[in-house]
Amino acid sequence: MSNSLQTEKVGRQMLQYIIPSIVSNLVNASYNLVDQVVIGNAVGMLGIAATNVAFPLTPIGAAVAYLLGTGGAANFSLKLGEGDKDAANSYACNTLSLLTITGVAIAAVVLIFLKPLVHAFGSTQTVEPLARTYMTIVAIGVPFGIFTTGANAFIRADGSPRYAMWCTMAGAVFNVVGDPIAVFVFKWGIAGVAWATTMSQILTAALSVFYFLKKANIVKIVKEKLAPGLDLTIKTCLLGITPCINQLGVSILQITLNNTLRHYGGLSIYGSDIPLSCVGAISKLNLIFSSLTVGIGQGCQPILGFDYGAKKYGRVKKTLRTELIAASIVSLTAFSVFQLFPRSIMLIFGEGGPLYLEFAARYLRVFMFMVFLSGIQPIAATFFPAIGKGVRGVWISLSRQVLFIIPLLLILPLFFGLDGAMYAGPIADLAAACVSASLIMVEVKRM
Repeated sequence: MSNSLQTEKVGRQMLQYIIPSIVSNLVNASYNLVDQVVIGNAVGMLGIAATNVAFPLTPIGAAVAYLLGTGGAANFSLKLGEGDKDAANSYACNTLSLLTITGVAIAAVVLIFLKPLVHAFGSTQTVEPLARTYMTIVAIGVPFGIFTTGANAFIRADGSPRYAMWCTMAGAVFNVVGDPIAVFVFKWGIAGVAWATTMSQILTAALSVFYFLKKANIVKIVKEKLAPGLDLTIKTCLLGITPCINQLGVSILQITLNNTLRHYGGLSIYGSDIPLSCVGAISKLNLIFSSLTVGIGQGCQPILGFDYGAKKYGRVKKTLRTELIAASIVSLTAFSVFQLFPRSIMLIFGEGGPLYLEFAARYLRVFMFMVFLSGIQPIAATFFPAIGKGVRGVWISLSRQVLFIIPLLLILPLFFGLDGAMYAGPIADLAAACVSASLIMVEVKRM
């Protein structure tokens, strides 16, 4: 594996790692998207709003998975580049234990404090019963989802990106098939969708465990190394903090957005439930787009980490340039689709009524207007941790989700009402792209 990272042509090497990474991310994003489509057509607008209320739980789980999985895998790749396989394996064992422990802890907290969490996440009174049902079942799958996402980073870094891809695809197929069966055959409603998602996460976690026990190349499960170590954990978190903060920002952003829409939507002709439902569907569409750009960045991390550790800076620059071009192509495509076909896209999630479609189409066009620039940030956010500079990448992750869009969501609606929530998106995308591009240029000059 290390030999191929050192000698393979950059373009071919990137395809080997990027494609499985993108597929894995698309599969993870598809869980929520499929849920939305099935619920929208079977349960209706309130069902979509309920899953939107529960959605912040997803990036919270992803934040922990990326903190540990991405950070641990980055250290794993750096140590392999330095030729220290024993240290690399220590990071793998340490991280797999931490993923298990934190996943169980988060699920317990959600189940204990379910009612206040549902309200804090922006639920209305009409949506709350459905939201509580959905969130209770999804919480059970959180430990398995966290483990799979974090473990996949190691499976890719261990030289098996295809296995990581097939592992998550198996869960996606189970979810896609299970959702309609649970809803339309067994008539379980929103609970059926939640159970299909949870069972698919259990399946992918089991396949990940099987890999480490039977098929791993370098990673070896050593009992003595499974006990979490403070030094390894700190170093892991330092390199995983960037994608973690990015996902926490997504969660905080969604909570802020939900509460903003609940308040200002109630003062508009649309009411609170229509904006909450529309944004729930649109946020899942955005997940599909972002899974492509994040997948490009994550797929290149083992390559960047190894080449940077081996001081092959020419290969680092070529990889970075190529992934930026690929992310820009994805961003421009997403921009074109969102601007040209907003109503057609929203009809996938069910009719919803004239006011629903009117608000959804306008929100999709305005909020995603600068999406053609938003591919730069996730590439920068994964680039810096890959080369061992995770703290610098923190500012990139903070830029859009925390420093820009959340203050804008709090300020602009004071002057523009519900429209202010729409304007916050493109302004934040533009500002974040400028920050990311500037930091990348500085780092390239230093190399």
